[in-house]
Amino acid sequence: MPQAKEGSSAAMNRTVVERKSDHELVVMRTFDAPAHIVFEAWSKPDLFTRWWVPKSVGMSLVSCNMDVRTGGTYRLVFSHPAFDQPMAFFGTYREVIPNERIVWMNEESDEGAETTVTFEELAGKTRVTFHERYPTKAALEEALAGSAEGLPEQFAQLDALLAGNS
Repeated sequence: MPQAKEGSSAAMNRTVVERKSDHELVVMRTFDAPAHIVFEAWSKPDLFTRWWVPKSVGMSLVSCNMDVRTGGTYRLVFSHPAFDQPMAFFGTYREVIPNERIVWMNEESDEGAETTVTFEELAGKTRVTFHERYPTKAALEEALAGSAEGLPEQFAQLDALLAGNS
C-alpha cells in the first residue's frame, strides 16, 4: 500500500513522497523554473551544496565532488556534531541526459540505491521525479527511517534557491 506525505510548510507542500513497492521510493515536485535551470541545481556543485542537506538535521556538506556525466563519479562528505568521523557517500553516474535525466548508483555499501531523477518541463515549470530503487526491503526501510525523511525539506530548499531566496 503506497504511503504519501507532503512537506510541512503551507507554501511548500507540493512535495509528494510515495513508497511504490518494497524496494522503491518516488518523490515528486513541480518547480517554478525551466528544466535547464533545475538541472543546473542538481549538476553544479556550487548550487547543489546550497540545497541538498536539510537544514533541520544539523549536518554540513563539507566536500562535494561531482563529475555529472555518463561514467562520471560523485563523492559527498558530511559532518555532524554527534559523529566522530565524517560520512562519505559516493557513486557513479550511469546516465546523464542534460536537462532531462540523471541516473546514479550509490556505491558506499551493498545496500545502495539506484537513483533516477527526471526533469519534465511543462509550460516553463519543471516536474522533478526522484526515483530510488533499493536492492532489499530492509535497505528501503532504513532509508525511510533516515535520509528519506528529509526529502520534502530538501525540495523546499531547492524551491527557495530557484526562487532566489536562499
